[in-house]
Amino acid sequence: MDLEWWGYLIAFFSALAVLMLTGLPVAIAFLIVNMIGAYMLWGGLSGFNQLVLSIDSSISTFILVPVPMFILMGAIMFHSGIANRMIGVLDQWLGFIAGRLAVLAIGAGAMLGTLTGVAMGSVAMLGSTLAPEMEKRGYAKAMSLGPILASGGLAILIPPSTLAIVVASLGGFSVAKILIGIIVPGLLLAAMHIGYIVIRVTLNPDLAPPYETERVPFGRRVKDLLLYLVPPVSIVVMVIILIFFGIATPTEAAAIGTFLTFVLTALYGKLNWQLLRVGVGQATQLSVMILFILTGSAGFSQLLSFSGATSQITQLATDLPVHPIVLLILMQLIVVFLGMFIEQTSIVLVTIPIFLPIVKQMGWDPTWFGIIMMVNLEMATITPPFGLSLFVMKGVAPPDTKMTDIYAAALPFICINILLMGLMIAMPALVLWLPDFMP
Repeated sequence: MDLEWWGYLIAFFSALAVLMLTGLPVAIAFLIVNMIGAYMLWGGLSGFNQLVLSIDSSISTFILVPVPMFILMGAIMFHSGIANRMIGVLDQWLGFIAGRLAVLAIGAGAMLGTLTGVAMGSVAMLGSTLAPEMEKRGYAKAMSLGPILASGGLAILIPPSTLAIVVASLGGFSVAKILIGIIVPGLLLAAMHIGYIVIRVTLNPDLAPPYETERVPFGRRVKDLLLYLVPPVSIVVMVIILIFFGIATPTEAAAIGTFLTFVLTALYGKLNWQLLRVGVGQATQLSVMILFILTGSAGFSQLLSFSGATSQITQLATDLPVHPIVLLILMQLIVVFLGMFIEQTSIVLVTIPIFLPIVKQMGWDPTWFGIIMMVNLEMATITPPFGLSLFVMKGVAPPDTKMTDIYAAALPFICINILLMGLMIAMPALVLWLPDFMP
């Protein structure tokens, strides 16, 4: 079959859309489209040999080793109860701050971000634990559901982040730089969320009525801080420092962090065969899923390039009579739209083969673009009407919660994300100044 480049483009994406709508896993959908494309473009059955070679080269790379390491590190901390203890310690130190439980949700989301790296997992955990407590304390739904939704997105913006490694791997740029580069935007987004909550609750206390909490003695708070918060946080900080100063590669730092996580779990007396079975099993499952999807992306990218679609789209985009910033905004709008239907890793795999040649042609810093895209991916999961985290929240929220309540609660935090993205576009140094300090 001999089609124009746009014919191949329509055929590939239409087939992907149809297969995904049937409920087929993303990895399988990519594999089927790749096999059909290889047969059409690469000489029939012999094209499958080229497809196998591209699949092999996509995962036979040292750069992807941190993915299973970081996932295993988070799984062990999560299932050993370390994460719950960290949230408990944070709760002790919040005191009587306005919107206390809402602020706790943001802080807990930031901490879970260092452990899980999965927005929907964080929303599910905090939604099932904090949302009923907030409702019991008289919190308005806008101030109970919204912060939990916002906190979930921090999971992909606080390093170590497996999605950052995937983005860097597909984009062909430094894993270390993107891991370090997401620190400032991630912490800034958490601070903006907390600032919004405190200001809004101070102006309207009815949104989050104050209540008396158990007064924990100062000595016990310090003891719990040193025992249950400082050690796991120190492991994450050490991983970041090793990467930042070039003492270790991201792969080596991930291995050291995972080893120390096992040591810490053993010191807490939580290391047992049941934990190993659950933790290693979950880490293996998630790692295989991500690597399987990556293999599909490699073949898909080659098919787009071979059909001429990649070069033609790049040419069309760069020839548009608009300011480059308009082009950048249009690309981000595409990510938001896709985020209404599919999860983040799949969005990266669909868009990066199209976006990256445009980024190179425009002369943009790929690390800067990648981090802006990650903030957008975080926002896309809570964008109405079909953001995936919105439906996760519906599943774990109190029974009287309506989807309109969840939509309304998410909107202020979506606006905060857009504000952050605007700042990052207007001031690239906000993203790049920390990676630029790396040796």
